Amino acid sequence: MSLSSPINVTVYERNEYVGGRSTTVSAYDDPNYPVELGASIFVKVNHNLVAAAEAFGLPIQSMRTASKHDRPEVLGVWDGKSFVFIQSDGSNSYWNIAKLLWKYGMSPIYTQNLRKRTVGSFLKMYQAPYFPFTSLSRTAYDLDLLPATAVTGQQYLESNGISQHFGHDIIQASTRVNYAQNLDQIHGLETMVCMATDGAMSIEGGNYQIFESMIKSSGATLLLNSSVTSITKDVSSQKYSIKATPSEPSHPAQDIPSSSSDLAYDTVILASPLQFSNISFSPSLFSAPAAIPYVSLHVTLFTSPYTLSSSYFNNPSTMPTTILTTTPHPSSRASINDTTTTTTAEKPPFFSISTLRTLYPPLDDSHSAPGAESICGNRYPDDPEYLYKIFSPQPLSQSQIEAMLAVPAPEDRQLKAITWIHRKRWDSYPYLPPHLSFDENIKVNWDEKGEKWDGGGVWYTSGIESFISTMETSSLMGMNVARLIVEGWRR
Repeated sequence: MSLSSPINVTVYERNEYVGGRSTTVSAYDDPNYPVELGASIFVKVNHNLVAAAEAFGLPIQSMRTASKHDRPEVLGVWDGKSFVFIQSDGSNSYWNIAKLLWKYGMSPIYTQNLRKRTVGSFLKMYQAPYFPFTSLSRTAYDLDLLPATAVTGQQYLESNGISQHFGHDIIQASTRVNYAQNLDQIHGLETMVCMATDGAMSIEGGNYQIFESMIKSSGATLLLNSSVTSITKDVSSQKYSIKATPSEPSHPAQDIPSSSSDLAYDTVILASPLQFSNISFSPSLFSAPAAIPYVSLHVTLFTSPYTLSSSYFNNPSTMPTTILTTTPHPSSRASINDTTTTTTAEKPPFFSISTLRTLYPPLDDSHSAPGAESICGNRYPDDPEYLYKIFSPQPLSQSQIEAMLAVPAPEDRQLKAITWIHRKRWDSYPYLPPHLSFDENIKVNWDEKGEKWDGGGVWYTSGIESFISTMETSSLMGMNVARLIVEGWRR
């Protein structure tokens, strides 16, 4: 194929929106209050996302700007019984750094240096001679990243002189909030990714706008609510036919051609985990991407006029607005493997609780407690409500959530404890145990002879998720596949 020829691209999206696991919902079902339901932040070293946001002129906001509180931000790490660490103002002030060094010695500095080295090696994947890559395992070996992926985070930290105390209290809190996995479960490379938080940011109104803008700028045909059901290879023409149906019958898909003969493509890119797609292949694939276990993560968004309960969290001297969790201290339990228990007396029933913003919704009676008089007699326009996000391994009941709030006794309660709630279960990211090799199906094999590395064929981007699972690395693999396709056309 000549690169001067026009390239017609069609994007099949089974949802009614672009963004996949990056999507927003509206608090109070009011579009004036958008809130991230999925992937919430990206960071300074996420070169593709930062460059795209700037190129499309999207409004970038720091996490400090996005967190609009009427109270100081305080971050705490809770082990189910007490806070093992509290960062007083949510920043990297000299005072907070001094407290870390006083409590954990040089481990915070060793962690920072290890993170810079490890992430620095990973960032070479964006550049020649490592980019573009045809083998993720080979590239990880060439970049000396296998020592990080072959061991658990706990082993990787200990081998680099980082204390178990710091790993348990601080780093494990980060692996739990980011990947719902403990240090003795997740591999060392992803552990370091969790610590690369410098310059955390998001797009005002929703990160999905990055991916929506990518599609718009490409000129591709976008078919929303369109679930691909089959991909058929014509052996003689080496072209591919796609069949798709509306994902939601009540919402017809956009202009899906009725005949598969209308859908013959030279190249197909599978841009989501194949195990969740329910796509059939004809003829059958000789080597299909392996199914891997994904974390089942429960996200609960809700609003309340009440702050978090100090008594529920055993009355700390300063009550955090954001609570990360770790497991009970190693000296008081046998294992830190269990991330599914919901017994607060032993282990936290959630991975994190974040107070996202302070809101001032319109006054109406919908927020009155049952049996209470009109809310207008109890709440005023300048009375706040708080928008919370909880990550948990199991769904939390309303009574469990209310127990975490400073709610008055029923006889004294005039306002509903929870005024709006939205729940979502995600297959959010893979479990990330140690690996020495990774899925090699960047180009999918249809027969035992293998595939030529030309621009045609079927390509796969989600194999990178067991290596590193982020919005940025998904975009890196997409960029890698696009470059390999173009180079194949040039041959």
